[in-house]
Amino acid sequence: MRASLIQIDVNEGESVESRRQRVTALVREQAEADLVVLPELWTTGAFAYEEFAAEAEPLEGPTYEAMAKAASEAGVWLHAGSIPERDPDGPLYNTALVFSPSGELAAAYRKIHRFGFDKGEAVLMGAGQELVTVRLPGTTLGLATCYDLRFPELFRGLVDAGAETLVVPAGWPERRRAHWTLLAQARAVENQAFVLACGTAGTHAGVPQAGHSIVVDPWGEVLAEAGAGEEILTVDLDPARVAATREQFPALKDRLLGLAPPRHR
Repeated sequence: MRASLIQIDVNEGESVESRRQRVTALVREQAEADLVVLPELWTTGAFAYEEFAAEAEPLEGPTYEAMAKAASEAGVWLHAGSIPERDPDGPLYNTALVFSPSGELAAAYRKIHRFGFDKGEAVLMGAGQELVTVRLPGTTLGLATCYDLRFPELFRGLVDAGAETLVVPAGWPERRRAHWTLLAQARAVENQAFVLACGTAGTHAGVPQAGHSIVVDPWGEVLAEAGAGEEILTVDLDPARVAATREQFPALKDRLLGLAPPRHR
């Protein structure tokens, strides 16, 4: 399986429509890939909180339509990163979209863990409630977004649901880049799964971005890592390595906690 992570430069001064057109063109160029991954909230910038409400879209809005068409034209599975979604009956959500090579929506994941503590995304957006996996030929994707990377129980749940490749679009800040790399490797090792973590370059609302999108194998080995600028990271993966790793080192079978409700005496 060939995966391409498109690390987009999301700087101030570029309109959402201009960026959407630019990203659509980049996706169309990845026709030799099987899976293409975009970052979190690339239409607005993950730290441009004041723009979320104004730029929020319905699920099947202009970004949905553009990405569905791009996936179909390139003939790829497309994890289109995430958008600020406006639910007509509720709050905003940070929603990730996955499209099939025919351009059909395969999955939508509303980010569960919202960043910001008592401000920003944490107060402007609602929390998702469901774990989401997507079956591709040869592997099953488990979906998570940015801040989710800090919560290992979410990834355990995805693995229990059959995930073998964990996909994490993000808008991760440069000042915590060491955490980004460390946590991506940790999630791969503890779940014996591939991790595809796609971040952004540039500056969001004055916050320099980490870049350094990364692909990690089930043993924690870094297969590929981007630099700080805009870049397309392409790597060939063997999905069979997940089953082989879990068989050679069957640590997941030794789990004792979290498998059943506790008994109260």
